[in-house]
Amino acid sequence: MQVKDTAMAGTLESSDAQVTVEPGTNGIELSIESSVINQFGRKIKATVLETLERLEVTDAKVKVVDKGALDCTLKARVEGAVFRASGYSEDEITAGKKLPWGGAIR
Repeated sequence: MQVKDTAMAGTLESSDAQVTVEPGTNGIELSIESSVINQFGRKIKATVLETLERLEVTDAKVKVVDKGALDCTLKARVEGAVFRASGYSEDEITAGKKLPWGGAIR
């Protein structure tokens, strides 16, 4: 999936994460801010990279601001930001273009 625009998903509330995705040209550039980076930084990074790989994103700048989100929340936030950034619009979705929910994320 190609990232065409800058998009964001999530909030800065407790137990959530805010993920920003924008176009990149040098592979995946990942930035993570988290109050639990020392305990869970490797797991957060692995979850985000795994989700991007399943969505077939190869070039993007991704910023994650984690506030204690669970893995399922991180996956959903990355997925939402990528779909928004790839150009899926409500008009296309209502016209029958389906988002690949579930098939891309396991």
